[in-house]
Amino acid sequence: MEWLKLEEWSPYIIGAGIGILSWFAFLFSDHPIGCSTAFARTSGMIERLFRGGKVEEKPYYQKFKPTIDWQWMLVLGVIIGAFISSRLSGYFQPRWVPEIPSDMSNDLNRVFVTIPYARILMAFVGGILMGIGSRWAGGCTSGHGISGTLQLAVSSWIAAICFFVGGIAVAMLIFRVFTG
Repeated sequence: MEWLKLEEWSPYIIGAGIGILSWFAFLFSDHPIGCSTAFARTSGMIERLFRGGKVEEKPYYQKFKPTIDWQWMLVLGVIIGAFISSRLSGYFQPRWVPEIPSDMSNDLNRVFVTIPYARILMAFVGGILMGIGSRWAGGCTSGHGISGTLQLAVSSWIAAICFFVGGIAVAMLIFRVFTG
């Protein structure tokens, strides 16, 4: 069981594990693995606290009921699993803003180390954009990138390619903005 204490696991083994998990998801639930719907359901549950049953009158929440389902539990399991893994590996360190490695550009370092709220703000805005994009695309990176490509869905292959192209383009843009 020493392998549970490793700081990094082989991406090949993890990829195979996710593939096997996908098989079980289809076998037992007849649904693909995905996470973004769980976040949408959570927003409906939060809205229901303030607006009551009116939430369920919305067409969106008629399609995606604001309830705890197996995908919601999958997201909870990912969070708990990440916590347990970080504790077992000895890598767990609660911090608001992790340090930037010293080998990164000085300009980028200066902006984000001296203004930690800039990193929090960028992460928050990035999360909002990811949420909007995943709803617009009809799924998130795990939904399209894992489950959709596993099913050989053309739309998921296009989405996965766009994830990579968009990620590379935005990373290059951010790097250029902060390094001159």
